[in-house]
Amino acid sequence: MKRKQFIRQSLLTLPALTFLKTVEAQAQQSNPKPFVIDAGKSRFGDTIKFLGVHPNDLKISSKDTGGQLSVFDYTGFDKVGPTLHIHFKQDEIFTVIEGSYRFVVGDETHQLQAGQTIFLPRGIPHTWIQLSDKGRLIYMLQPAGKMEEFFVLMNSLKERPSEAEMNKIHAAHDMKVVGPPLSL
Repeated sequence: MKRKQFIRQSLLTLPALTFLKTVEAQAQQSNPKPFVIDAGKSRFGDTIKFLGVHPNDLKISSKDTGGQLSVFDYTGFDKVGPTLHIHFKQDEIFTVIEGSYRFVVGDETHQLQAGQTIFLPRGIPHTWIQLSDKGRLIYMLQPAGKMEEFFVLMNSLKERPSEAEMNKIHAAHDMKVVGPPLSL
């Protein structure tokens, strides 16, 4: 009887041990050293531009955090923003550093000024548009997911993809376009 009880108890604790080893492995994957990224610079020195114009600098990479977080610094020179889209696996947090922005999240609309922060939960359609002539956002994705790769791919394209191609690209990066960008 004791042997059966031991085997049963061992089988019950196996999932917990596997989970702890996974968490420990992820923690070990994080960058063990602090680092500083200068203003106007990206984590690995590459230049990524939203719509080919607006700097979208990676400050903290998923490679630094075991896939748990990415942080970007966006500077906008036009009153534009992304399509209405959904992230299936990431929450986003935006802090307005300069200028003003309108965010649409589900059925809510929020106008944010410098110093304000908004949380965009995964699974909810959202977009934003810059309202001022110049703007700056610091934003984070948690977990990091495939957003760094998405921005690199979009930046490398020589021409605007068709709607079908854009849908494939978004799907490959755990997102879906569900509407057009906002307009003023």
